Amino acid sequence: MKIKNIMMTIAVSAALTSVTSSCQQTQRSNPLLEESKLPYGAPDFSKIKTTDYLPAFEAAIKEQREKIAAIVDNSEPATFENTILAYEESGRLVDRVGRVFFALTEADKTPELAEIEKKVMPMLTELENEISFNAPLFERIRQVYDQEYEKLQGEDKKLLEETYKEFVRKGALLPDDKKERMKAINLRITDLQQQWGDLLLEATNNAVVWVDSKEQLAGLNDADIEQCKKDAESRGGKAPYAIVIVNTTQQPLLASLDNRDLRRQVYEASIHRSDGTGQANTYAIVCEIAKLRAEQAELMGYPNYAAYSLEKTMAKTPDNVYAFLNSLIAQYKPEADAETKAIEDFARQTEGADFHLEPYDRFYYSAKMKNQLLNISDDEVKSYFTVDSVLINGVFYAANRVYGLTFKERTDIPTYHPDMKVFEVFDKDGKQKALFYCDYYRRPTKRGGAWMDGFAKQSRHYGQLPIIFNVCNNAKAPEGKPSLLTWDEVTTLFHEFGHALHGILSDCNYQRLSGTSVARDFVEMPSQFNESFASIPEVFDHYARHCDTGQPMPTELKERMLKSITFQTAYALGENLAATCLDMAWHMLPSDKIPTVEQAGAFEEEALQQVGLLNRQIPPRYRTSYFNHVWGGGYAAGYYSYLWTEVLAVNIADVFAQRGALDPATGSDFSQKVLSRGNTGDLMQMFTDFTGMAQPDASGLLKARGLGQ
Repeated sequence: MKIKNIMMTIAVSAALTSVTSSCQQTQRSNPLLEESKLPYGAPDFSKIKTTDYLPAFEAAIKEQREKIAAIVDNSEPATFENTILAYEESGRLVDRVGRVFFALTEADKTPELAEIEKKVMPMLTELENEISFNAPLFERIRQVYDQEYEKLQGEDKKLLEETYKEFVRKGALLPDDKKERMKAINLRITDLQQQWGDLLLEATNNAVVWVDSKEQLAGLNDADIEQCKKDAESRGGKAPYAIVIVNTTQQPLLASLDNRDLRRQVYEASIHRSDGTGQANTYAIVCEIAKLRAEQAELMGYPNYAAYSLEKTMAKTPDNVYAFLNSLIAQYKPEADAETKAIEDFARQTEGADFHLEPYDRFYYSAKMKNQLLNISDDEVKSYFTVDSVLINGVFYAANRVYGLTFKERTDIPTYHPDMKVFEVFDKDGKQKALFYCDYYRRPTKRGGAWMDGFAKQSRHYGQLPIIFNVCNNAKAPEGKPSLLTWDEVTTLFHEFGHALHGILSDCNYQRLSGTSVARDFVEMPSQFNESFASIPEVFDHYARHCDTGQPMPTELKERMLKSITFQTAYALGENLAATCLDMAWHMLPSDKIPTVEQAGAFEEEALQQVGLLNRQIPPRYRTSYFNHVWGGGYAAGYYSYLWTEVLAVNIADVFAQRGALDPATGSDFSQKVLSRGNTGDLMQMFTDFTGMAQPDASGLLKARGLGQ
């Protein structure tokens, strides 16, 4: 995922954005409890101290409890204004504090923050339990739903519907004994996810492969070797060089490392980082979370967690998800088998007829094969992809051409890390639109992957403009040298900014409905679609410029590079399908069928075998033991959404291609009908309103990936 909606997975359901509070600490005012004087109400990191977070949470939670009590104690009949809006406004301070704090625990988690998080998470879960199972509060909400739902219109009606249904889904209608059990489950899952995040970060950092000599790194370019040296220094210097493990199963450096034994070490460090083979084992956490989720679903009357979770998505049911996945698997498998055979046959030309391709060989020989057949290599093109040019001349340029947005860097706004940049966003009329923060470089305190979130979501009701951030894990070049990206990292920048656009272009009354507050199998659509701009010739020519000369990529090289994008893409589809099917397999189980810790590894193999995806050559993008989207994030029974929304994105890209890929009128139409609307209407209807299609057409997905042609 390239996206992590931090607060949506942990925040109190009613929590919204900033509000002035008179709460103060004893000796100094707490900047988290005061309205920021910075533009847009941006968090003032020049004033915030680590010691501010816990007292800020305590004060904010106290304030929300008081506001909830006031709603319940109101002697007036329940109305939309005195109950639904009052409830919606009750957690604004909790949200403001939480959005700042959890941004840091994801992107710059120091030991001090980790300790605070251990105290904060149970506090927030207890508050959420109090609210979710507050019978008098729910009774007032139900009265409004029964009496006013048919009378309300637009966002008011949608807000009432979402509020009522969320209480019901959390168990407000359960008998008391089941409510108590649900409370206990919520608290335990919170604790387990906290343990998961800490253990996985530690496991990934400990999975470093230490390298004694530069000669062992043969095949890597000078920049990558320098990064290995820098990574070794930042992790204690146990050897002169270190290869850091990224969050996915396959590691990008495997495409270049000549040393086969080192490739094996890196791959095995990746797949075994947290399965008990080494120091860490996350299976105990996995099995308990899976069992508790299954029990949650059963308490609510569903056969399994997947059925419970999918009810609120576009897919609706597990059967619909599996029908979608099985159709892709059937088309994918012949392509994958042919791709594997072609790579092994190529490798045998130099390694001999007895050579057997291993998973850690695949990227290496595929890269060599691509270089021979297409005369192209990653190193040849990386010098044309600098972070700054891709961002300014690519990502921002496309947003300007399509949506009329302009960006001005703000060096006067404090950030939580010196590597970050801040940009002010203006619309086509020069009107202030948003703040956008970039945090692109990896560090030991940052979790793996890439994501988008915000310090504040857009809301007309509160006069709040969005404050959005993107986080990535790119290697940072030494001082004075440009940081270069692979093509995959280029598309990641475009992808995450697609999420950012969903927040920046939001135009909703209520923050609860704004921006990315949509179903999982819709939220990835804007980001997947935005990737398409990376390869549009006008955009590509604008950002693909040599890091030393500033000259655009030569036409002949550009043609070879763009052609290579769809070279041997069965792997990427296969690893995604395998991870998706693992997610579904775990969450289709009833509570009495959850594997034990000792059985978890075997269950993973059996689950992949059943769907025809047990393939050593194409392992899951994330194995169970480090599948953060599912066990640490909000994608349980939802990882399929990346492929589901890719279909939507392909359909939308086709509309843009027909009307003109960078046509401002089409961009305006897309913004007005989809991106600006958040969750204020039916999501399928939004898709139909823009594309004219009654249903998504999946036939173009494999073609867009260069498969099945």
